[in-house]
Amino acid sequence: MSGITDQQRAERSSEAMLKDDHTTKGMGMTVEAVGPGMATLSMVVRKDHLNGHGSCHGGAIFTLADSAFAFACNSHNKVTVAQHCSVTFLAPGREGDRLTATAREVTLAGRSGIYDVTVTRKDGVAIAEFRGLSRTVSGTHFDETAA
Repeated sequence: MSGITDQQRAERSSEAMLKDDHTTKGMGMTVEAVGPGMATLSMVVRKDHLNGHGSCHGGAIFTLADSAFAFACNSHNKVTVAQHCSVTFLAPGREGDRLTATAREVTLAGRSGIYDVTVTRKDGVAIAEFRGLSRTVSGTHFDETAA
């Protein structure tokens, strides 16, 4: 086993993933925190995130939650992908709102995991609940044996 902590593993996995994650960066998301089995990402709702009703598009909210899910389930330095995801929208986000997606690992059994993500506005109101089922595939994000 390597000499790094679980927290260091999560941070290094996040750095490796974010380097080539053009969607997360392109949508203006920020990785606020990562740890073993958890991640918090945020973004400010921009004009290009709005739908025809003037509220944040559900796809933008889903993408924020999905990115938090991805960073959480990849925090163990094992390449992990989404197997199934669902979202329930509870309240709207508006232009200028800072949305925060907080993902946490519910269970990890072998190659399968379950993660819950809550998306909130700055005022603390939950605007979406997301559940992601993950599947670990082959590979790692970085070589833990390298100095």
